Amino acid sequence: MEKRLGTMIILIEDKSCVEILNNTISQNSSIILSRHGITLQDRKQSVMSLVIEGTTEQISILSGRLGKIKGLKCRSVLIKNDI
Repeated sequence: MEKRLGTMIILIEDKSCVEILNNTISQNSSIILSRHGITLQDRKQSVMSLVIEGTTEQISILSGRLGKIKGLKCRSVLIKNDI
C-alpha cells in the first residue's frame, strides 16, 4: 500500500488531556518519525508537531483518535511519498 509523508500540528488547550494524548501517540508510534513540542507560557497552551509516515488508513486512524480528544485541536498535511 502506498505511504504518505506528512505532519500533524496539535494545539493543546487543556492540560488535562495530555495523558490521553501521550497514550494515543504511543499506540501509533509505528508511523511517527519525530515529535516536537513547545509551551506557550503567555497563552497557557502547548503546541506539538508530529512528522508521520504511513498509509492513508493509518494516518486517518491516528487523526481520528486525536480529533476525539477534548481539550486539543489537530490538523494534518500529507504529501505522496514516491520512494
